[in-house]
Amino acid sequence: MPVSTPSVRFAHRLQYAAARLVLGVLAALPRGWARSVGAGIGWLTYWLHRRLRRVGWRNLELVFPDRAPTEREAILRGTFRHLGWLLAEFARFPHQTPKTIEQVIVYDGYENFQRATTTGKGVLYLTAHFSAWELGSFAHCVHGHPVAYLNRPLDNPLVDTLVNRYRCLWGNVAVDRRDSARSVLERLRRGDAVGILMDQNVLPEEGMVFAPFLGLPAATTTGLARFALRTGAAVLPSFVLWDEKLGKYRLRFDPPLDLTATGEAEADVAAATALFNQVIESYVRRYPDQWLWVHRRWRTRPPGHPPLYSV
Repeated sequence: MPVSTPSVRFAHRLQYAAARLVLGVLAALPRGWARSVGAGIGWLTYWLHRRLRRVGWRNLELVFPDRAPTEREAILRGTFRHLGWLLAEFARFPHQTPKTIEQVIVYDGYENFQRATTTGKGVLYLTAHFSAWELGSFAHCVHGHPVAYLNRPLDNPLVDTLVNRYRCLWGNVAVDRRDSARSVLERLRRGDAVGILMDQNVLPEEGMVFAPFLGLPAATTTGLARFALRTGAAVLPSFVLWDEKLGKYRLRFDPPLDLTATGEAEADVAAATALFNQVIESYVRRYPDQWLWVHRRWRTRPPGHPPLYSV
């Protein structure tokens, strides 16, 4: 646990005050203006946050080596634009209702969600950092379908509390991913829903396998596979995507995934985890500018493999 010193606590209070100010200003603006301001914040972050930009560039070079630099730059700029839009939408969460949220995000494949709930063994949402991903669980909860989401607490506890308060306004529940197994299993036994973001790097001690992702071996959490294979819960791919023609977000549900249980537990976990990565990869390739390229996805490397990042 990080040591809390007076200077750290002071920095945390400043960050908290800044976060509240930004969220308050964006919430006070008409939605269109707020999204424009959010896009501006994303643009400034692109130019000022050199480290994030370098990570994004490196990821795009690794995944799309044959694409022109201008095309990779356009994808990365899109990532920052979507982050700015997400900030604007997130700021408006306290003002959303079942009626107003329909002006922001619509269902796509709702019948697949209904099918997943018929098992009575709970639902595991397979999801990733696409577009305004916070909108997915929030809007679904506003419509009466709360979800427990695995959450890695932020370094700043004040900001962490603020963010989770917004996320949980309509009944969602944050579950600390560092000690989540018992809580997740209990919720699935009750037939509840749990959301797991599957597209981030994990460390060996966190329970992982190396599974192919976008052409590279990626350290991937095995948690979702283990929960699904142990409980029989439905695994439902769920992604938030911006629809330019519609002018709204889509909360997309794909059909529940079929997992194979051969009796070889670790092999089954590895196969399911690889399948989950394939699903996420298919969306990244279709909507590259909507994925979060600024995360060091391949930071953990297989034994003997050189590091891929210098930042």
